Amino acid sequence: MTDLLIGADGLARCAWGASTPDYAVYHDTEWGRPLHGDDALYERMTLEAFQSGLSWLTILRKRPAFRLAFDEFRIPTVAEYGDGDVTRLLADAGIVRNRAKIEAAIANARAALELPDGLSALLWSFAPPPRPSRPASFAGVPPITPESTAMAKALKKRGFRFVGPTTAYALMQATGMVDDHIVGCHVPPATAS
Repeated sequence: MTDLLIGADGLARCAWGASTPDYAVYHDTEWGRPLHGDDALYERMTLEAFQSGLSWLTILRKRPAFRLAFDEFRIPTVAEYGDGDVTRLLADAGIVRNRAKIEAAIANARAALELPDGLSALLWSFAPPPRPSRPASFAGVPPITPESTAMAKALKKRGFRFVGPTTAYALMQATGMVDDHIVGCHVPPATAS
């Protein structure tokens, strides 16, 4: 597979973004676009944690069910979840039913409430300076970086779970903290955030 593919619409995309219609929409409209806001970033962090060991496509297709199950990822609401909510979520076939990940999502909401400046400020504090250019190929895209390692360490120190350096880097890619679209991809670089 080459790193850049031309879709049926004639647009050059990062190869993964051209593999399914769901990925094409996500690639073109969300991935790598700067995202701010505590609840929005909490959702992405939670979904990245649920993705661990699975295909992102699985999570992307289940995202509407996740949003419903987790009250639109409103941090104060999820932070109040108790044992009954864990039982409810474990019975919800629309989401990934993994007790450790469900409990981590609840613990992470509680940890997010404790952040004096909010989750968005903390996460974005680890965004590296923009690269001078996009990577020429996926070989130039690291699975972890010093920034993602530092982010994961800071989150764990504050009680967050399922936030290792690889998951942190995937979060950075998905939320526009880094731009890992390949040179030649039709998606324009995001403006400064």
